[in-house]
Amino acid sequence: MSRSLFLAAAEPESGKSLVLLGIMNLLASQVGRVGFYRPIIKSRKETDPHIKLVSERYDLPFEYDAMYGLESNDALMKIQQGDTDGVITEIINKFKKLEKRCDFILVEGTDYSGSLSPFEFDFNARIANHLGTPILSIINGYMKSVSEILDTAHVIKSMLKKEKTPSIGTIVNRAEESNIDEIIEKLKKINSKDEITFAIPDREILQRPTMRQIKDGLNAEIVFGDEEALNHHIYDYKIAAMSLERILAHTSDGSLVIIPGDRTDVLLALIMTLLSENYPHIGGILLTGGVKPDPYYMKLIEGIKKVNVSMLSVYTDTYNTTMRLNKIPSQLTPENERRLAIAIGLFEQFVDGEALSKSISITRSSIVTPVMFEFEIFERARAQRKHIVLPESNDERILEAVDILQRRSVVDITLLGKEEEIKQKIGSLQIDSKKIRIIDPAKSKLRKKFAEEYFSLRQHKGVSEDAAYDIMGDLSYFGTMMVHLGYADGMVSGAAHTTQHTIRPAFEFIKTKPGVSIVSSSFFMCFEDRVLVFGDCAVNPNPNAEQLADIAISSADTAMSFGVDPRVAMLSYSTGESGKGADVEKVRNATKIAKKRRPDLSIEGPIQYDAAIDASVAKKKMPGSEVAGKATVFIFPDLNTGNNTYKAVQRAANVVAVGPVLQGLNKPVNDLSRGCLVKDIVNTVAITAIQAQIEPGK
Repeated sequence: MSRSLFLAAAEPESGKSLVLLGIMNLLASQVGRVGFYRPIIKSRKETDPHIKLVSERYDLPFEYDAMYGLESNDALMKIQQGDTDGVITEIINKFKKLEKRCDFILVEGTDYSGSLSPFEFDFNARIANHLGTPILSIINGYMKSVSEILDTAHVIKSMLKKEKTPSIGTIVNRAEESNIDEIIEKLKKINSKDEITFAIPDREILQRPTMRQIKDGLNAEIVFGDEEALNHHIYDYKIAAMSLERILAHTSDGSLVIIPGDRTDVLLALIMTLLSENYPHIGGILLTGGVKPDPYYMKLIEGIKKVNVSMLSVYTDTYNTTMRLNKIPSQLTPENERRLAIAIGLFEQFVDGEALSKSISITRSSIVTPVMFEFEIFERARAQRKHIVLPESNDERILEAVDILQRRSVVDITLLGKEEEIKQKIGSLQIDSKKIRIIDPAKSKLRKKFAEEYFSLRQHKGVSEDAAYDIMGDLSYFGTMMVHLGYADGMVSGAAHTTQHTIRPAFEFIKTKPGVSIVSSSFFMCFEDRVLVFGDCAVNPNPNAEQLADIAISSADTAMSFGVDPRVAMLSYSTGESGKGADVEKVRNATKIAKKRRPDLSIEGPIQYDAAIDASVAKKKMPGSEVAGKATVFIFPDLNTGNNTYKAVQRAANVVAVGPVLQGLNKPVNDLSRGCLVKDIVNTVAITAIQAQIEPGK
């Protein structure tokens, strides 16, 4: 029998989706098979946004129809005909079918947007009772005094008592931040001692629509702008109905400027503000009246590479367009990773996940999914917060990752580069720069000190003092020296630079750990139900037996550092004593060396991949082995085999590959792929922070 929890809002505009996302993130990090269910949705004609959000973000394996009971009009019709039992029966039947496929189901109540609104909370309480699900009540605290919030809490209590619905507690969302402590203190007197009580403050950014939501809400056409620009938040609407100089005087950060499509003078002036440090960064442009700029104007705009804005076009006039804009809701959507990070970060900051887990009796699953692994590295990075330097501040992916890392409170960040250019780019991406440290190596007082250290370390290689000073102007060298001298705990680079550019400085003066002869790499391969470690798939083309033994030991230590019990398979094209040839002998010798150096590790080799991973094959090829059939660390004999294999597995099995993680260095420096996604950068920075928590040299 699966466990379950019912989320029910006490009133409209409660920001229930934030709580939903926060709890779903917690569940997905600890429970193997999580389900999501809505007893009633608004309409079958349009996809329920919350089912879409949860299903896509957490890759739920359920059909859409399996995740809801019935639509609101059908429910209302049955209720009006006196068939309330029929409504409840249909909801229960579909819930029970889903329940058989899950370890835990999160149930979300209705939205106060349909015909059931007048009696919504008590209806949700009754449904929760029939499903055998405890309820978590959500109160809207926006623009409310503490006494008004408490009044709502008393009403909820009386309704739950009337329906005899078990409650696990209350979350007040969108509260005034200065009232948080008082709200919690007084709510605890209303709730029982076993109930949880939390309050989450309002954040304006989560209540504002994005350009994507405006595009969808107006059915607008994209005239200019990329996918990222559609994720810009819009804080207000400005109608450009004045003279040009007055329009410029009234723009503000995050404004959507609405202009008739034929006002190309205003359009070009707005584009210029995005290139100027003297004007705010508008959030988007909306052209009305169905008129689009002349192709020559568009050619001019498209040639300006630094313009990070989206331009939409609609056929309606300015007045009617503005009226429609005011009806577009702000929603959390699966494609806007930064917006989701804001919501999850806020939830994690103000809701005690451990207390919530205890209240709904969550026990951690032995299965490890990609979401669980990501959650675990975030939690570990946060537990002992480290300082990471990022040299590639001119790359938008890096800046977007920084925003997510800051919102989730994972690490402290230093960006390297020209401060004015970085602030300009941060502003255009709507990133909060208050907590981000920026250093320009060309102007930094540290450059001289770093050059002196580099000269001291490299003069025996013919490096002069002047050359050392010049080299410390390089962002990668400067960032690595920050790590070497303790100004930062780790560095991540490679989104725009080559692997050689990223790791060469580390080879020169961070050096390898004692007893390690070679720097290598490993990937965390996140399957649906487990995490495996593959090494070396990124650094060493053809390691000898001694080096391969080093790679195996380093990869096993990496696995242990991240909670993977290391059972090491030294891969070859033959298993055991059957194979002959130089390649097999190399693996055989590497296995002997690794076992001698680390008798505490379970290491097997040479062994074929199928015998290492498949228990049925292992019984035939290597019976009685501690590793065969249950290996967790896979060591490839050369880079050609490792790189191709990890990519083949990643694509064929739809595996999330996190890495490469560099191992063997005294202090952590990690390399990114130049084709990396924002999520890859976020995960690599978190992993680097965890590596930095380990005492240097260990």
